[in-house]
Amino acid sequence: MADLTTKTTPIVPLDVPTATDALELVEYLSDTCRFYKVGNELFTRAGPGMVDELRTRGKDVFLDLKFHDIPNTVAGGVRNAAALGARLVTVHATGGAAMLRAAVDAAGPKCGVLAVTVLTSLSADELAAAWGRESVNVADEVLRLADLAAESGAHGIVCSGREAGLVRERFGDRLAVLVPGVRAAGGATQDQARVVTPQQAVESGARYIIAGRMITAASDRRAAMQRLLAELE
Repeated sequence: MADLTTKTTPIVPLDVPTATDALELVEYLSDTCRFYKVGNELFTRAGPGMVDELRTRGKDVFLDLKFHDIPNTVAGGVRNAAALGARLVTVHATGGAAMLRAAVDAAGPKCGVLAVTVLTSLSADELAAAWGRESVNVADEVLRLADLAAESGAHGIVCSGREAGLVRERFGDRLAVLVPGVRAAGGATQDQARVVTPQQAVESGARYIIAGRMITAASDRRAAMQRLLAELE
């Protein structure tokens, strides 16, 4: 299973176009970072070999492909991700209980399934429009989908830091919470609608945080990573 400790673990996203760019960042951060996210952009360019290379270098991999399909198809994708050595994978919670259970069964004991609830790029108005409703309470939707994830045996969920505390209150350690969209205090939000600082994420009970532009866009990325680790301590 993925890291089951309650300490907040930072994950650096390799949201870059090529394997060369990704491995340069990994090399530069060296021993300051052990956990990396491989998402759609890099995976569709570099393929499974990127996961193999990271594992060879002793790094943990969060394969963030957000599977959403019929249960059998999702199970096949998750099974392959686990066989590659991914420690965490994502599936969309809106795929339903059968899909989530299929993903959990396929992942096996060494790979944790995280159910994506409401994307941090979506505001309440945008979510309501996408789902054809007059209005939506984001926190209520996150908790509803978190219930589904818990019942399906998922390792955890993905939600914004603004809802993480509510999830922690309801589920305690039962569900690990991954918070994306983490920004340094005063940092730009870019394409994220619901963001928090690392300290706020820790206080809300996040098990994992995605430390993106605050690391990758820093003038000294290694120093930025060291500052983040100190803050998380």
